[in-house]
Amino acid sequence: HVQLVESGGGSVQAGGSLRLSCAASGYTVSSGCIGWFRQAPGSEREGVASIFRDGDSYYAASVEGRFTISQENARNTVYLRMSDLKLEDTAMYYCAANPGVCYSRAPLLASQYTYWGQGTQVTVS
Repeated sequence: HVQLVESGGGSVQAGGSLRLSCAASGYTVSSGCIGWFRQAPGSEREGVASIFRDGDSYYAASVEGRFTISQENARNTVYLRMSDLKLEDTAMYYCAANPGVCYSRAPLLASQYTYWGQGTQVTVS
C-alpha cells in the first residue's frame, strides 16, 4: 500500500523560502519518478517539478531557478525547496509517484502519476 504524506507548507512573505517534504511508504522514491504538483483555487492542477530514478529533474518554467527537487533515499523522502516565493505560488501542493515506467517526454504530466498525497497548503503574502 503506497502512501505519500506531504508536510512543510505554511504562510510566508513574498521573497521567502519553504521546504516541502513528501514522505513515502510502500514505495521506494529511488524507483520510477516522483513529482510535485500544485493547484490554486479556480485554477487547473499544474506540474511543478519531478525527479526520475536516473536523477534527472524537471521544472515548470514558472519555477525554474527558484525551486529545487531532491530526494533522500535513506529517509525515503522527496523534498521541494522553494525560494524567492511569489504571490502566484500560493496553492495546495501535492506530491505524486509512479513506481513504474516514467516518460521523460512528459515529466510533469499528472496522468502518468499513480499515487497522490493529500497535499500541503502554501500561502504567500
